[in-house]
Amino acid sequence: MATETLKRGTIAAVAAVTALAAGCTNSSDTGEPKARGGTPSASSDWTPPKDRVTDAKAKLKGLKIQQQGAHDGYSRAKFGIRWKDTDHNGCDQRNDVLARDLTNIKRDGSCKVQSGRLKDPYSGRTIEFTKAKASEVQIDHVYPLALAWRMGASGWPADRRQEYANDPSNLLAVWGPPNRDKSDKGPGEWKPQQAYQCMYGVKYVGIADKYRLPVTQADHDALQGFLDHC
Repeated sequence: MATETLKRGTIAAVAAVTALAAGCTNSSDTGEPKARGGTPSASSDWTPPKDRVTDAKAKLKGLKIQQQGAHDGYSRAKFGIRWKDTDHNGCDQRNDVLARDLTNIKRDGSCKVQSGRLKDPYSGRTIEFTKAKASEVQIDHVYPLALAWRMGASGWPADRRQEYANDPSNLLAVWGPPNRDKSDKGPGEWKPQQAYQCMYGVKYVGIADKYRLPVTQADHDALQGFLDHC
């Protein structure tokens, strides 16, 4: 009896050590930065419903394809200098988007987001946001303002450009470095990490359709590829 008990104890100990080793290996081989104080959002959060993908594919077929126009006369001021409170909730669009896209947020009073955690859709990295390092997390226009200008927004009235610049469906909280790399490029020149490309395509097409903005042939082909691989 003593021998049998010893065997069972030895087997259990070996199993425990094996499980612990496997857990350590899995956590260290992911290549993802570890979130501090919480679990980051899963990439499945970036998978749009099938009906949105189907809708985006149909809208993409209806988008006009044309070459980019002139950049002459563009400035961010042409789209409004400051963030607006478009939904009249007491907070401007920057803070509304931060509150929407970050987790574990802390506010200064009822509006300004002071800190939070971003699972960056463009790179997949987890970024800790604080007001002291506010530039680490930026608000990107999915269909860039300068590109919109070259594709027809230069002819819009000022109030429509301001509406466009503050439209939450075109705004996304992202990590600074990939946003600076993206700049005013369309999807034919720049693309996010693979896990976000489907959602990126859906959002980009939705904005182009909403504001009747055309796309270049290169952008159209890239968007088609994103949606085909959803």
